[in-house]
Amino acid sequence: MLRHSDGRVRIWRKQNENMDPSCLVTTVQAGGGGVMVWWMFPWHTLGPLVPIGHRLNATAYLSIVSDHVHPFMTTMYPSSDGYFQQDNAPCHKARIISNWFLEHDNEFTVLKWPPQSPDLNPIEHLWDVVGRELCALDVHPTNLHQLQDAILSIWANISKECFRHLVEFMPRRIKAVLKVKRGQTQLVWCS
Repeated sequence: MLRHSDGRVRIWRKQNENMDPSCLVTTVQAGGGGVMVWWMFPWHTLGPLVPIGHRLNATAYLSIVSDHVHPFMTTMYPSSDGYFQQDNAPCHKARIISNWFLEHDNEFTVLKWPPQSPDLNPIEHLWDVVGRELCALDVHPTNLHQLQDAILSIWANISKECFRHLVEFMPRRIKAVLKVKRGQTQLVWCS
């Protein structure tokens, strides 16, 4: 989102100042808009970051899978020993997506994801890293183009140590979730 707010604005004013322009705050509905991106990463390197200009439905996701996931996975894992992880978003579970992955099951493996599972996807935690970097910018984006450029720049500069830590942490995270029978854990991804 271009702007994030909890929706609460506090203004101190005197009784006779309620309509004074200095006591009024303009608002931007829906946070001023946002950009949607799709991305992936293995332990080796950051994968593609794909800006999405519309709602992500099964057809749009199929384009991402065929145009970005497939070439990336076959390049990174030429021996067909790679694993692709996705959650249970409706567009990920659509029939056209399942059929595409079945047609390419000899090239890489799609991890099965249990329904209603705790969020074990490390990409969510990498997104948190990007969000914190956006908040820390000296000059904040003022329009959607600048926001997208800032996200692309931050993505390109994420350290290998950061995303490798997330991948290396997965076995420990999975064990902890299994230990508590898929309940909540006390583990954190990054320090």
